[in-house]
Amino acid sequence: MGIVQKAKCKLCRRLGKKLFLKGEKCSSPKCPFVLKPYPPGNKGKRRSVGFSEYGRELREKQRLRHWYNLSEEQFRKYVKEVLDQLHSSGSKSINAAELLINILERRLDNVVYRLGFAASRTQARQLVSHGHFLVNKKPVNIPSFQVKKGDKIEIKPSSKNKVIFKNLGEKIKKYQPPSWLKLDIKNLSGEIVGSPTVEEAAPPAEISSIFEFYSK
Repeated sequence: MGIVQKAKCKLCRRLGKKLFLKGEKCSSPKCPFVLKPYPPGNKGKRRSVGFSEYGRELREKQRLRHWYNLSEEQFRKYVKEVLDQLHSSGSKSINAAELLINILERRLDNVVYRLGFAASRTQARQLVSHGHFLVNKKPVNIPSFQVKKGDKIEIKPSSKNKVIFKNLGEKIKKYQPPSWLKLDIKNLSGEIVGSPTVEEAAPPAEISSIFEFYSK
């Protein structure tokens, strides 16, 4: 586990962006990205003078992919889905970045994270996979499940006494989720009341470069 955790910290340093892969530690003064804001390795402090166009696009893609804790196959599928939609519609008014972020933000594991029920997206994915959540009173253990407006997400009653959820209500007492989510701290539940936006999601990447990367 220690090796995996260290690898996550090195990933942020290598990509030059804090990706909040380790939950609370990422917001603490002990965050390795804060202590060592340069790439890992013996020559870490000697930053490269620049990237090629391909290298820059690759880095942006990697930032967003890891931010949402997705495999390359999963991430490519989402980008291709948006590109196909753009090509089939032929409309120049469609915002590709908004479409992609809308899909990624509405994944169940991301919603669990955004509601404050998990410290990181990695943890949220594990919790969903282990069957700790209900969507509209029905158990869902698929992290990629797409929620929609009106859906209600809650911790399964039999899971509320688990150690992982102990004192969760107190921990998120002052937490403010994104405006498209409504959090019910008392019942440890949430509801989709709107649509996610790029501005509020604040992705750590230039999304246009990602589409350029996959369009070649």
